[in-house]
Amino acid sequence: MAFTGKTVKLSTGYEMPIVGLGTWQSGKDGEVQKAVVTALEKGYRHIDCAAVYGNEKEVGEGLAEAFSKGVCKREDVFVVSKIWNTFHEPEDVLPQLKKSLKDLQLEYLDLYLVHWPIAFQKDKENPTNMFPKAPSGLPVYADISPSVTFKAMTELPKDLVRSVGVSNYNKRQIEEATAAAGVAPAVIQIESHPYFLNDKLITFALSKGIQVTAYSPLGAPARPWVKADDPVVLKDPVVLAIADKHKVSAGQVLIRFQLERGVTCIPKSGNPDRIAQNFDVMNLKLSDDEVKQLKALNKDYRACVPSITNDEGKTVPRDASHPHFPWNEEY
Repeated sequence: MAFTGKTVKLSTGYEMPIVGLGTWQSGKDGEVQKAVVTALEKGYRHIDCAAVYGNEKEVGEGLAEAFSKGVCKREDVFVVSKIWNTFHEPEDVLPQLKKSLKDLQLEYLDLYLVHWPIAFQKDKENPTNMFPKAPSGLPVYADISPSVTFKAMTELPKDLVRSVGVSNYNKRQIEEATAAAGVAPAVIQIESHPYFLNDKLITFALSKGIQVTAYSPLGAPARPWVKADDPVVLKDPVVLAIADKHKVSAGQVLIRFQLERGVTCIPKSGNPDRIAQNFDVMNLKLSDDEVKQLKALNKDYRACVPSITNDEGKTVPRDASHPHFPWNEEY
């Protein structure tokens, strides 16, 4: 069901703006700081971050600049971060939260997510190494239940984090985490766009009162492992035709598509004009037929799967052998 306002109330009672700025792959030459300031000046009140993006200090500089300029106040902005795979042990959760808070120059987070259900072993010689590797070149995995990490998140001090959730968990992992913690995640963040609807997981999560946020709603065209022949949803003729009809960009159509489904989203851009454009979707309305056309584009095509090339020259998911890899199941 489409949103009726600019925010959605989470199960914790807090309001989350339905469109946020993504910051993955932002950070060169002050790009992310400028993007954060620009976004807040254009009306965004939701900034999505993660420790592994390596740019939370720059995001923090952007937030501090916007606050000091009077663009907005801290209490007006919904800030999200995520704990990384090397810090899934319960004793690591609070220190990692505090590190993100320090980097972001904040006293509290509005939402803290478990970034992935898969854990890596910590590098004891270099604890800041987020990708400890085996001789094979693959990450060194750790068998830590995703439920254990989520339960530790729910036990964080409420003055440091207001809501907690997960990212990239499957249905079973959500159910197990909820049972272990005695409370469901407030939010799940997952990939979704017309080429990968993720409909079953979205329907399940919403039915449990878990708000869904779509990452890569534009199909992540600049992802590091993209190939020249990969499908590009931003260039799909159906998307372009709908955009032309409404005199908007393809990106605006894809963002509005999620909002029509009751799914919040976090498009990323470092371009000031595109940042403004991506937010200018509140008055755009797609017809039921247009939503149906966009849904019909589904290819079950995941764009955001960290991948490697195997000995046979095939591209395969990097972490498929991890005991908690989420996508070996239907949804």
